[in-house]
Amino acid sequence: MSKRRVAYYYDADAGAYTYGLGHPMKPHRIRVTHDLVTAYDMLPKMHVLRPKRATPETMSSFHTDEYIHFLNRVTPETAEDLTYHGTRCAAKRITSGAADIAINWAGGLHHAKKREASGFCYINDIVLGILELLRTYPRVLYIDIDCHHGDGVEEAFYTTDRVMTCSFHKFGEYFPGTGTQDDRGRGKGKGYAINVPLKDGITDQSFQSVFEPVIMKILEVFQPSAVVLQCGADSLAGDKLGCFNLTMHGHAHCVQFLRKQNIPLILLGGGGYTVKNVARTWTYETACALGIEDTIDPLLPWNEYFEWFGPRYRLEVVENNMEDLNVKDGSLDTVRITALEHLSELIPAPSVGMHDVPRESVSHHLGLDDDEPRDDLDERLARKFVVYSLNASSNICIEHMRYAYDLQESDSPSETSDDDSWDSDESLSSRRSRTRRFQKSSTQSRTHMSLLTGQYFDVPVQEQGYSHFEHGAVPGKTAKRRFFQSAASWDETIEDVIIGKLSPFPIQIGELMERGGRPPGVEEGEEEWEDMAVDP
Repeated sequence: MSKRRVAYYYDADAGAYTYGLGHPMKPHRIRVTHDLVTAYDMLPKMHVLRPKRATPETMSSFHTDEYIHFLNRVTPETAEDLTYHGTRCAAKRITSGAADIAINWAGGLHHAKKREASGFCYINDIVLGILELLRTYPRVLYIDIDCHHGDGVEEAFYTTDRVMTCSFHKFGEYFPGTGTQDDRGRGKGKGYAINVPLKDGITDQSFQSVFEPVIMKILEVFQPSAVVLQCGADSLAGDKLGCFNLTMHGHAHCVQFLRKQNIPLILLGGGGYTVKNVARTWTYETACALGIEDTIDPLLPWNEYFEWFGPRYRLEVVENNMEDLNVKDGSLDTVRITALEHLSELIPAPSVGMHDVPRESVSHHLGLDDDEPRDDLDERLARKFVVYSLNASSNICIEHMRYAYDLQESDSPSETSDDDSWDSDESLSSRRSRTRRFQKSSTQSRTHMSLLTGQYFDVPVQEQGYSHFEHGAVPGKTAKRRFFQSAASWDETIEDVIIGKLSPFPIQIGELMERGGRPPGVEEGEEEWEDMAVDP
């Protein structure tokens, strides 16, 4: 097998991040994978690189400024943990010609939307990476083999023919509830969103029978300049949240198949909630990228997490006794035929006008990505906008976060349904949810699907016990969410910022912070002031 130059991105801090005790998403799986890759002595065969942290300017090339600002404010102590730059660095490595295959197992967060988090995903690193590829390549193919539909990436490129998205996923009362074969793109991107909805229990043979013909047809028609493969491991047999029956070899066959096409390739992580199986599979797929999968020992070498892989201690994920519903009802043939028919309708290889390839990024050209420390003026200006609340210094942040994720902005329904007025910035799920809301009921609520249970929940827009106007969410149908509301105001007399609404007494911000949040007349050690009544 021919040799490929492989770049491998890893940051030890990524595995140290946690979503909390009991949460199914375990970033520690990246650390376990890396340790297993190291034990198999694969690192000397690759260019091992540590990605830089993404700047707000970089993330706002897809996400809205308000959303990035919100993430930074609502979780200031963990904001950097959400901004790993691996996928975009991998894309740069590919476009520079320094690598043929780039790997970032910490990436693949395909649910994040332009202005909201979704499905354990905050920042959509895939979209940021593809945008970097598009600066050099005319066409990019995105393939998603996660058990969940890659809705965030599909929505981002739903109206363009320069990116084709192809998702193989479970459909039917399953998060995120999107990804039918009728979702094919809009406008210029009509036909460039390919969805392959599957049912429970699909096996290696069944999956291969639909994956290979569909991808071969895409390569023939679209002729991509680069491929991004999201290797979500929740499609493996025995996953805690998945419902497929793929083995490690069946999952890795997708990597092997694309490697043979000799097209620049980026491999990303994604879902996967049985940690030991995720580590096994991504280790084996790293070997596939290097072309050494036939030479590695199926008996696991000693490593720090060796005991996790008992009782067999083998590099394998075997299938279980699930019934393949795709074969039982004959739906697999119908799905494959429909996908191939849609691809046959496309005009081969959409062209892109000749243009000069940028030698450097816009942020670098403007000097926005310099790592220079902030000077004294920057610090003083930043302090001017600090808002400190006496009665809700800790709760306001938590409630704001809860509402920002539970509530989305609500616009009035359009009086026309002209396809030409499509807004590419609006998420499909938001659009459908809002449509159902106005058709079925006049109550102010929205529908959310749970990633864990697949059930739908009606989340009220206004709920007793919370002050929506003070925490950024509003009850009106036509109003928009406000991220930058503040209880502070400018006092022209003293020419300084004071807190007047949430505090029963106006006080200068600087003095309040120096006193540790204690109001005037209360000395250190006196706790009675914490129970003081506050004017509404």
